[in-house]
Amino acid sequence: MTPDPRTAAERGHWDVVGRLVRAGTELDHVNDLGWTALHEAVILGDESAPYQEIVRVLLAAGADPSIADSDGVTALEHAESKGQGAVSRVLRGAG
Repeated sequence: MTPDPRTAAERGHWDVVGRLVRAGTELDHVNDLGWTALHEAVILGDESAPYQEIVRVLLAAGADPSIADSDGVTALEHAESKGQGAVSRVLRGAG
């Protein structure tokens, strides 16, 4: 089983996410809820600096922000609905 960055993303461990990315882990693995690591960082995160960095690291490594969860909602749409302006800007490429 190849480790994936979702658990580290949900817990705010940007450094672990970075190590997993460098190790070649699958960035867009989807769990039973339809969440990727980007979804985990937004939905379970608090928009603090570590979560913003996780989103940056994942995007820089090629994570696909257009993937919708099982409800049809992207990480950007979750960020916007939660009022996470800084994370929304990162997901749009402006932050």
